[in-house]
Amino acid sequence: MQFPSYSDLAEQIEIQRGNIREILNQYSRPNISRSVWQMINTLVPFFAMWALAAYVFQNYSFWWMLPVTMLAAGFMVRAFIIFHDCCHGSYFQRKAANDLVGRILGIIVFTPYDYWKHDHAVHHATAGNLDKRGVGDVPTWTIEEYESKPWYARMGYRLMRHPVILFTFVAFYVFAISHRFWLPGVGRREKESVIFTNLGIAAVLGVLTWLLGWQTVLAVQLPVLMMAAVGGLWLFYVQHNFEDTYWERQENWDFYKAGLLGSSYYQLPAILNWFTGNIGFHHIHHLSPKIPNYNLPKVHRQHEIFQQVKPLTMWRSLKSLTYRLWDEEKQAMVGFNVLRNRRNTQQGGA
Repeated sequence: MQFPSYSDLAEQIEIQRGNIREILNQYSRPNISRSVWQMINTLVPFFAMWALAAYVFQNYSFWWMLPVTMLAAGFMVRAFIIFHDCCHGSYFQRKAANDLVGRILGIIVFTPYDYWKHDHAVHHATAGNLDKRGVGDVPTWTIEEYESKPWYARMGYRLMRHPVILFTFVAFYVFAISHRFWLPGVGRREKESVIFTNLGIAAVLGVLTWLLGWQTVLAVQLPVLMMAAVGGLWLFYVQHNFEDTYWERQENWDFYKAGLLGSSYYQLPAILNWFTGNIGFHHIHHLSPKIPNYNLPKVHRQHEIFQQVKPLTMWRSLKSLTYRLWDEEKQAMVGFNVLRNRRNTQQGGA
């Protein structure tokens, strides 16, 4: 299939923006039976896999347990997508239902509901805006910003954006540690959310430790949390960190272009789409976060404008690991090798 160029698609967005909003509004009503069934087929297997992993660890070995924890981590990622939909108020029609389920799921996925809900709303309102970065996104610097920083700041940025660091230490830190605290200036509800979630996690882990022993709880929960954190961060990373993504300064920033051009259509196999709650259809989700995750594939199938977005395949997504900086001149994500090429060009012309 031939996909339109970046500029052609941007032009289509300008022409069809009214039609796009009308289309999306048709799919934003949640289906209670589908939502409940999705919770059942996510949480029941998650608890079952967690219990099976504990049994295998106690009766066989840690290494035999790891494949089971991998499955449990997959269901944990799927539970996070339900939690994520509750944050957007898209999973149930009633706000109270979204809040109740979201806060309970927050304990399971180690994420304070109201705190994350606030930050994620800011992310949706500012995605692709160079002048409003820093909340709910992976830190991204422009080439000029990088070159203007002192050496220790550049080194810190390089370390943070290195795949080995980002998808091990950073992923674990975000879910296991940073979510246990709040930053200065947050509201009372967000603070209470962190406290409630921490108490809930402590209570659940305390009961499990009393029943199974701390060795078993640690042996099961750490791999599950680590693998789920890595999977979740990878999804979030590739959703906005690809070569021809969208970044603009405030005066030129456009919500529709940030959605369709700055959020990837991550083309995954059906089984991975299921485990990730269709979050690969991120170009649609960012345009209308009120659409429940189970409606996203239908929107994509039934309307050509969304099919015009070039898919990010699994193979192409691996290349995103090399993109670290935004080149404002070329309007593209680039790697650190661009800096080296610039220096060589400057030295050659001197």
